[in-house]
Amino acid sequence: MEMGTDGLGGVRVAGGDAPRIDPSDEGRWRALILLGVAMVLSMATWFSAAAVLPQLRDNWNLSRVAGSWLTIMVQIGFVVGAVGSAYLGLADRLSERRLMLLGAIGAALANAGLAVSGGLVAALPFRFLVGVSLAGVYPPSLKAMSTWFRRDRGTALGVMVGALTLGSALPHLVNGFGGLDWKLVVYATSLLTLAGGLLAEFLVEDGPYRFPTARFDWRDARRALAARGVRLSTLGYVGHMWELYAMWAWFGAFFADVLARDGGEVSTVAVGLATFSVIGAGALGSWAGGAISDRHGRAEAAGLSMVFSGAVAAVIGFLAPAGPWVILALGLVWGFWVVADSAQFSTVVTEQADQRFVGSVLTAQLAAGFILSIFTIFLVPVVRDSLGWGWAFLMLAPGPALGMWAMNSLRNQPRPAAANARP
Repeated sequence: MEMGTDGLGGVRVAGGDAPRIDPSDEGRWRALILLGVAMVLSMATWFSAAAVLPQLRDNWNLSRVAGSWLTIMVQIGFVVGAVGSAYLGLADRLSERRLMLLGAIGAALANAGLAVSGGLVAALPFRFLVGVSLAGVYPPSLKAMSTWFRRDRGTALGVMVGALTLGSALPHLVNGFGGLDWKLVVYATSLLTLAGGLLAEFLVEDGPYRFPTARFDWRDARRALAARGVRLSTLGYVGHMWELYAMWAWFGAFFADVLARDGGEVSTVAVGLATFSVIGAGALGSWAGGAISDRHGRAEAAGLSMVFSGAVAAVIGFLAPAGPWVILALGLVWGFWVVADSAQFSTVVTEQADQRFVGSVLTAQLAAGFILSIFTIFLVPVVRDSLGWGWAFLMLAPGPALGMWAMNSLRNQPRPAAANARP
């Protein structure tokens, strides 16, 4: 059997013997809930620096562009960790839940290093190690989840991607309590990540659908890209990632500027809670996207998501004068749809790629998407400082536009026979 994952959701199991005992609904949904909670907690360290960036700018005298590197280094670390883990076949040597625990321990320790680093240069290696470590949490969690699910996997994937989204928003909620020193926020997110790893290791059991992970090979990925459906899915994923992480990284700073423009005092509580709500709305969006894809098709669900997210990206920055309540309402729409397409791209790959190379092409897809996100995270503050938030967020809209074109082309392409088979 083989399995592959992408950075934001997508799992496939193929071949192998069926288990002797099918898991009960109660058992598999209990496992999914526990794994989802573990994911929420474990991902708390991803955007811990972004949540306290205003305080770091004051304490370390950082520009917006310099501050972006605190998130960029996590992205780079995640790519290195995910590709390295796949290449070394770590999942063949350790159980998924043990990998999650070790990754959570590493992320918690590296994240705590931010509080003692004293400046940007010293902090960057710690942020890189957070990304490397979290690569040992998210992909293995999807594999652990898939050992429980053969049917209803679209819904299960939506729950897991939603958990990633909610966990990414969690530092903003911690910071939103108000009056907390930024170091306390950092330490709190480290403890949350550690708790997530412990929960996965000691409270979740392995499901009956066990399977090994296929080794990663760039040559296999190139061969798989010969299929037009795989190329279109990868283009869609690249467009999705062009927008997603830049939006997550910079909405809080944008909302703070909106509050300042409105003439009032910029409240850490208001910024933190608003940003948590906007990013966290994607948890519901992920579930909705999975449900839509199960009923109407992967390409249809992803294309619909990109219509809404791209439209909001194109206008929200120019509407800052309308005030914080209008921006918050639009932000909630944006946050809901920006991640609702996430699980669909890798699922298309599992349906249309040469089945021998699924794991490799999904790893390559992950690497391409996360590497591209580095550029938009960096460019948003550059464009904002030169032209304003309107043009900075408009710059993200071509990503969903590319994705919509790719999904429309994919929708018009005949599906291979394998895609019609139920898992």
